[in-house]
Amino acid sequence: MSRIGKKPVAIPSGVTANIDNGMLSVKGPKGTLTMGLSDLVEYKLEGEEISITPANDTKAARSHWGMQRTLVSNLVEGVTDGFSKVLEITGVGYRANSQGKTLKLQLGYSHDVDLQIPEGLEVKTPDQTTVEISGIDKQAVGQFAAEIRRWRKPEPYKGKGIKYRGEYIFRKEGKKK
Repeated sequence: MSRIGKKPVAIPSGVTANIDNGMLSVKGPKGTLTMGLSDLVEYKLEGEEISITPANDTKAARSHWGMQRTLVSNLVEGVTDGFSKVLEITGVGYRANSQGKTLKLQLGYSHDVDLQIPEGLEVKTPDQTTVEISGIDKQAVGQFAAEIRRWRKPEPYKGKGIKYRGEYIFRKEGKKK
């Protein structure tokens, strides 16, 4: 039994959910999100909550149960509150600047890194060493944050690079003389 899957997803006021043609669409104050439904689990819209149960007693159905419930929960949370990730840039001369639909990064390479901001995401740079990514789709926010971080991962000796806010960087001691 999935402990996560057993809990129904509550639909707050101001949010509407609709299930038809194998798609779940959730509409809220921040926008609309849709998701394709899995055949291995059953979705029921009961009043102010969505319940998810496995369609049969196979191992595959039970393994999809909790994950599908979490995906539905992320849709509801995204259209009500949204998601955000904050990246911190550490290093001399490393900086970021958001210009329209482009994020310009200076990370010690011989060239600037220009990244196109995906549709539906908002990127702010309150200062040169902080990048705030926000949007209603949790997967898109996390994916874009990971793509930014990939350009200069934090290194263990000086801690230079791009890290998530609150991330701990394991530091190593340098060479002994």
